[in-house]
Amino acid sequence: MKIAIGSDHAGFELKATITKHLKEHKGFEVKDFGCHSEESMDYPDSAHPVCDSIEKGESNLGVLICGSGNGIAMTANKHQNIRAGLSWTPEIAELARQHNDANILVLPARFISQELALEIVERFFNAE
Repeated sequence: MKIAIGSDHAGFELKATITKHLKEHKGFEVKDFGCHSEESMDYPDSAHPVCDSIEKGESNLGVLICGSGNGIAMTANKHQNIRAGLSWTPEIAELARQHNDANILVLPARFISQELALEIVERFFNAE
């Protein structure tokens, strides 16, 4: 499974945690589209490349992270073939995959713990 991941500066730390988890615990290949520090940046600069990777078939699914999750989700959902689901509980993430065929999980870094984020990631990627 190939996963595209991206964030803004608010999601930088959580993105690193999720990337490590996806590689070490899920065995996924993860392509990081930035950001690469906590220096302020605009979330579309990471969102668009993640979406492009999925639309081109280079990645199967994606993860996007910003402070609230709203801005990066709105940006992603402007892409024709992207269905980005903002999830703040494991149940919402699972339903986004099962009922809405979400191909990008969006997380609100400033509103969830790293532990909860990993639970959400697990439910999203384990959903059928």
